[in-house]
Amino acid sequence: MDISDERLALTHKLYALTIDYWHDVDTNWGRNAPEYYTPDGLFIGPAATYAGREKIRAFYKWREDRGARTVVHSVHNFQALPEGPDKARCHWFLMLYAADGKPVLPTHPPVQIAYMTDHLVRDPKEGWLLTSRKFENWFVGGTPTTNPNLDDE
Repeated sequence: MDISDERLALTHKLYALTIDYWHDVDTNWGRNAPEYYTPDGLFIGPAATYAGREKIRAFYKWREDRGARTVVHSVHNFQALPEGPDKARCHWFLMLYAADGKPVLPTHPPVQIAYMTDHLVRDPKEGWLLTSRKFENWFVGGTPTTNPNLDDE
């Protein structure tokens, strides 16, 4: 199977964007994470969905406010598929390692392995933005993920 130069370039660009997103989440509490979404973008988790930048911001702020947590969101088997000149869909696997507390913590298997589906659009000013990011759990165990109920706010 031959992969076009355009698809290869798109894959590298969107993979880098995904890595930058999770690096911000893992090392900066996700303070910049909402800016990776369209204003009405969806963060669709197994336990909750957050619609719009402000709900996504509230989720990451809640995570930060609850106290020290060490996380590594590891991205694997990344695939980007163009769906027109300004739209794309990506599939990849997320391996989440997480525990409350500061490093150095005991090691353990990932607490979540999720099949991820991203839908993105290219904004002329802001570049590629997520319209949705969906987590589909394939494996779970050990430490629970963090999920507040932001619908009450």
